[in-house]
Amino acid sequence: MTAVKEYPAIWLQCAACTGCSVSLLNATNPSIKNLLVDEIFPGKHINLRVHPTVMAGAGEPVIEVMERTAKDKRSGYILIVEGAIPTAKGGIHGVVSERDGKPVTMLLRVEELAKDALAVIALGSCAAFGGIPAAYPNPTQCLSVGDVLRARGIGTPLVNIPGCPPHPDWFVGTVASILLSGLPKPEDLDEYRRPKAFYGQTIHENCPRRAYYDENKFAKKFGEPGCNYELGCRGPVTHADCPLRLWNNGVNWCVGCGATCIGCTEPEFFDISPLYEKLSTAALPGEI
Repeated sequence: MTAVKEYPAIWLQCAACTGCSVSLLNATNPSIKNLLVDEIFPGKHINLRVHPTVMAGAGEPVIEVMERTAKDKRSGYILIVEGAIPTAKGGIHGVVSERDGKPVTMLLRVEELAKDALAVIALGSCAAFGGIPAAYPNPTQCLSVGDVLRARGIGTPLVNIPGCPPHPDWFVGTVASILLSGLPKPEDLDEYRRPKAFYGQTIHENCPRRAYYDENKFAKKFGEPGCNYELGCRGPVTHADCPLRLWNNGVNWCVGCGATCIGCTEPEFFDISPLYEKLSTAALPGEI
């Protein structure tokens, strides 16, 4: 019998609301149970060693598992970071346990764990781009995972999976791709290190209300037929496959239930103009 190759994973939660973890728990095919217990591919299995929300353990024993995994599986584990990284005052606004009686900051944890990881996945817009914790005036000076790695000179491969929250398929599909084909190649990622498989087209390109836009039929208030562009929809400048994939096991999505796309997969969506104001013409791509 061929031995199963396990890929240890450490899930580090930083400045966030845990919504990304909750979204992942809604994965359906494969389910979260399949992901954590079964072999996604024959002979390959994700071994989630640490996850603050779903694990049964707590306290110092969990920290020991995390640190031992980083030591024993050096260059062989996947680090998943959820949330932005506080950096003000040495990062003291966010800590993960203590060491020798002193707090260990999220900033230091990311630095220590990322430098020895096989790959880093920044899950959610807070981890990928700073998100709401980094919104103006950003008193804790939160940074994205990528910004921290660049500032510390850490060259570990990074994949961003933005969204507020991200669709579970975006994460599961990325992990499955790594298991099946190895780390993404440069041509597999866009300029923001997002997988093109999920972020390769704009919402606008696949929106079921696109025909209304082309015919200059715009809704003047929510609930009316027509394109929601004049109500502040960010679909023309937002990259994600929500219109095709849908959410909640294919039940619906933001525009499908009458709302606008808020652009949550894009950098700095948290600092754009009010969500229900029409995009300026300058913000639009040349051809939509």
